[in-house]
Amino acid sequence: MAATENPVEKLLSLKGEVASIPFPTDEKELDALRVKYLGKKGIVSLISQDMRSVPADQKPEAGRLLLEIRTAVENLVETSGAEIKRNRIRLEIENEFFDVTLPGTAPRFGAAHPISAVMDEIVDIFSGMGFQVEEGPEAESDLYNFEKLNFPPDHPARDMQDTFHLLGVDKILRTHTSPVQIRAMEKYGAPLAVIAPGKVYRCDADVTHSPMFHQIEGFVIDKKITMGDMKGTLQTFIHRLYGKDTKVRFRPSFFPFVEPGAEMDVSCVICGAKGCRVCKNSGWLEILGAGMIHPNVLSASGIDPNAWGGFAFGLGIERIAMLKYGVDDIRLFFENDMRFLRQF
Repeated sequence: MAATENPVEKLLSLKGEVASIPFPTDEKELDALRVKYLGKKGIVSLISQDMRSVPADQKPEAGRLLLEIRTAVENLVETSGAEIKRNRIRLEIENEFFDVTLPGTAPRFGAAHPISAVMDEIVDIFSGMGFQVEEGPEAESDLYNFEKLNFPPDHPARDMQDTFHLLGVDKILRTHTSPVQIRAMEKYGAPLAVIAPGKVYRCDADVTHSPMFHQIEGFVIDKKITMGDMKGTLQTFIHRLYGKDTKVRFRPSFFPFVEPGAEMDVSCVICGAKGCRVCKNSGWLEILGAGMIHPNVLSASGIDPNAWGGFAFGLGIERIAMLKYGVDDIRLFFENDMRFLRQF
């Protein structure tokens, strides 16, 4: 603003010019208007920089006029921008063709994940047999994950667990759901029948193992419990899961928390026990581990092993699901590939 010009008169003239600006009709005109008046080198910006040269007695009036001019331009830009956007949308709608007679797109309904579906089915079977459902923490102490389950500190069976240790805390990620057995016995005492589903963690990762997978721990404690009770319970479970034609057999095995221990096989549900790649042509598939609860485990949980006995078993949900659905790679359950999941 030149010193020879009256600043107030100059601003009054600019105010009248702004008031008569035609309404922009498109985004190109709107952008040109914004740059002309509000840009870094725009009229309003340049006048603002020259305000220091305005005489002191005229600065209040000049400042008020400059603010009114800036506000008027900003309101014009905002109002015209909104109107231009509305007009564009209106034209798009008017020119858009929509055939209301076309059939609608049916929504795709979801379904339970195969692991969740199998777990729910197993829990339902055991719940129907009188088992109560219990859960426990996934970040577990060594005391409950190993020691109270008859794993001494130097026991070689600890090496079979491939444990994840949590940094900064005296905790591990539980390697099995068996700690829930201890917690339930401490909480409820005997007699007791519990099923405990949940996630477990081990350092494994291949086509048949995952670092995180799901197990179900089950146990019964009562007086005069025998291996016959265990075999009858597990046979009933398998018949309800795979059908009454499925055969069952037990083989001696070792687990620190049971004595005696056994592994249970079922006749191959893939080939009908005729022999195939899945069962390695044997006609049998290992399904779970079980046995009579070790007296040391009962004692560690506050239950007198001389008065009470029981059996326990544990099975992997992924293995059950792989056999049930004929899946040959456990990693498919965790990759969230919709092409795989939609099959269920």
